[in-house]
Amino acid sequence: MAVETPLCDFGWRAPAFRLEGVDGRWWSLDQVRGEKGTLVMFLCNHCPYVRAVVDRLVRDVRDLQGLGVGAIAIMSNDTEAYPEDSFDNMKRFAETHHFAFPYVIDRTQEVARAYGAVCTPDFFGFNADLGLQYRGRLDASRKEAAPGAPRELFAAMRQVADTGRGPVEQTASMGCSIKWRE
Repeated sequence: MAVETPLCDFGWRAPAFRLEGVDGRWWSLDQVRGEKGTLVMFLCNHCPYVRAVVDRLVRDVRDLQGLGVGAIAIMSNDTEAYPEDSFDNMKRFAETHHFAFPYVIDRTQEVARAYGAVCTPDFFGFNADLGLQYRGRLDASRKEAAPGAPRELFAAMRQVADTGRGPVEQTASMGCSIKWRE
């Protein structure tokens, strides 16, 4: 089922977390926080919306890291009901797509609930003070890549890095619903 994210609640504070990464380390919000902003992404391995954009997402995150924006991807789906999203498969997915950012598992789903994540992909772009400034999409892609689509997430987070404020006009992300446990 496709779900759209809510509009940006400007200034909302990023909840802290500590989650296990596919690299064997535990990651906290403070560890991934960037000097000029932080991007918290909710992704998974199996979602066709994520699969359609993952390579452009990796490119955009690398470019944002060069601008002082930290990033992390969180996988919160129920892995018993969706074994494609298992921790071992997360490791393979991150390796296959050359993730240059931590990919962590939210086994209890508490972090997804704290953030109000609703779908994959779901993007939360924070300024240097960890105030929410972007809750939009990567670009105009849906289940298929939109060739030549403007880099909306990249442009918004570049603006956040430069000014501390995100764009007023934002288009909601769309993707597969988070797979909640019963």
